[in-house]
Amino acid sequence: MEPRRSIEATGESIQEAIDKGLAALGAAPNEVIVEVLEEPSRGVFGIGARPARVRLQVLITRPPAPPPAPPAPPPAPTAQSEKTERKPREHSEHKEPREQKARAERRERRAERPPRQERAPRPPADELLEDHEDDEALPLTDAGPDVDEAELDDDVKVAREVLMQLLQKMSVRAQISVRRVETTRESGRENEAAPWLLNVTGHELNPLIGRRGETLAALQYVTRLISSRQLQHRANIIVDVDGYKSRRSQLLRGLALRMAEQAVQQKRTVALEPMPPHERRIIHLTLRDHAQVSTRSVGEGEGRKVTIVPK
Repeated sequence: MEPRRSIEATGESIQEAIDKGLAALGAAPNEVIVEVLEEPSRGVFGIGARPARVRLQVLITRPPAPPPAPPAPPPAPTAQSEKTERKPREHSEHKEPREQKARAERRERRAERPPRQERAPRPPADELLEDHEDDEALPLTDAGPDVDEAELDDDVKVAREVLMQLLQKMSVRAQISVRRVETTRESGRENEAAPWLLNVTGHELNPLIGRRGETLAALQYVTRLISSRQLQHRANIIVDVDGYKSRRSQLLRGLALRMAEQAVQQKRTVALEPMPPHERRIIHLTLRDHAQVSTRSVGEGEGRKVTIVPK
């Protein structure tokens, strides 16, 4: 069927009439000649109104699209293609024996290698710090005077340097004095070497102590941990801040004696408030040789406390 080469169209405006004609012809604006046959008129009060009328003549006729080409037949199989198709099949058939052979060869090579020289295992930090809380129960009020630099051993020198670096990283300006704690029979460690006491002094050091000495305990633990790693044995040191542990130790010993007297007078068991292990140990050591009372620890975890029982 021969396509239409011209058409007349109408619309409220000339552009609307042209658009309608282009749509009917399926042509682009540059493919037609537009002839305006009649201008649009609105009339008077709507009477005598007429639309615009145009004629569109096609200049270029689009050639019909060629029919789709039939699909090409598959190529005939050749010797090379058959060889390529057979190759994966053959590879899969021989893959498992080849992998087994390669694994066996690797095992043989490993067996021929000389044994690796093993390093001596380093002791874990927990072993280096075993019984680290026992020193807390020593009578710190019996600590001697500050020790001269010439009398310090490697343990306290390393620990003091570690503690100073920790304080610097915490932006704490302070001094560290060194004393020796005397071990007596009351401490239960009279046959052991006396630990070193590193006392931190300065201004506004309460944040280093924390609630019930929790921050101070953490500072001492980290100092001991790093020092023990460097020394490769347990660092025999105690860390204190402005004599807090000395004062606390003295208060606990006075408390133990008062509560023991109360337990004897009232003839009933007296329970103290929950305490950390090293503070409970101070109570036990203080009343260890008391003639009228004995002590026991009861409870679990942070709620564990000391009871004073009349004999």
